[in-house]
Amino acid sequence: MARITVIGAGAIGGTVGAFLTQAGYDVLLVDVVPEHVRIMNTEGLRITGIRGDRRYPVRAVLPEELREPLEVVLLCVKGHFTEAAMERYAPLLAPDGYVVSLQNGLNEEIIARSVGPERTVGAFVHFGADYLEPGLIRLATERPIVLGELDGTLTPRLRELQAILSHAMPVELTTNIWGYLWGKLVYGAVAFVVSTVDAPVAEVLADPRARLAARIAGAEVVRVAQAQGIRLEQIGAFDPTAFAEGPGWQERAEAVLDRLAEEMRYSLKPHMGIWMDLRVKRRKTEVDMQCGAVVARGERLGIPTPVNAATVRVVHEIEDGRREMGWSNLDELAAAAPDARIAVPRPGPGERDGARL
Repeated sequence: MARITVIGAGAIGGTVGAFLTQAGYDVLLVDVVPEHVRIMNTEGLRITGIRGDRRYPVRAVLPEELREPLEVVLLCVKGHFTEAAMERYAPLLAPDGYVVSLQNGLNEEIIARSVGPERTVGAFVHFGADYLEPGLIRLATERPIVLGELDGTLTPRLRELQAILSHAMPVELTTNIWGYLWGKLVYGAVAFVVSTVDAPVAEVLADPRARLAARIAGAEVVRVAQAQGIRLEQIGAFDPTAFAEGPGWQERAEAVLDRLAEEMRYSLKPHMGIWMDLRVKRRKTEVDMQCGAVVARGERLGIPTPVNAATVRVVHEIEDGRREMGWSNLDELAAAAPDARIAVPRPGPGERDGARL
């Protein structure tokens, strides 16, 4: 049985690692937070939420305690830490070892540059979980993990991984992993827009400024994806192809945003993980690895992405403490849209209640 090393024992890595350990696999969790590692080793990793409330006995180490060779690596760090993680862990990878990116963004490109595409496996992850404090994770939603080789082939190791990871979440295989990753970037563009306000997603999406900015941000991602010949895949109930411009596209995009708002309204997780980073944890988000990656690729292809660029700027200012999370941010994002003809927006609850970062 292959040894599994989970790099980053936060919301995604901790959840997957705990469930695989429970299933009997040889799993080692690696995390940079000493208290998190200590509690996991002494008390177990507690996971609450839709599967109940229990502690899972796991093994965990700090990065400096990790020893080679690493066989199956599940990389679960935030996207902006991917390059540093590969510098540290790639030399520890066994000759026949490989890295699976359980992350948001296009991190497979970074991993492949480090260890080669033949030792990189792509993955689309969309289940909802939050790292609340050391030793505690909340699982809010269950969604399939989709696995794919970067060249679109179906290989024996994909089927082996499918069998392993199915103990954590349902697992599907695809010949179009890039379609899932870029589809998730459409979702991410919407998620970052709504997360500039300190309010639940459903409440933010009731504002016409948010609707306009989210719709155009999604459309920009679709344009960049189409220019590369990427066929977008469905992201759960979220259909990124609805943001492909053409006859009736705005109504289709609005319907997708309606479904997203309704889904989030009744979820154990009514905010995006981005909101958690900005409002609760006060830490850097993955905006550069998602919206920023779209902007950079658009520049290379000659495709304007003004709303995504504005989103990157606004989120950076919130991260740096130079801007508050508030409804007025939607004015700037909506104004970046080429077609900003919307009704005069009503004051948002955040303006009345004085929402603060």
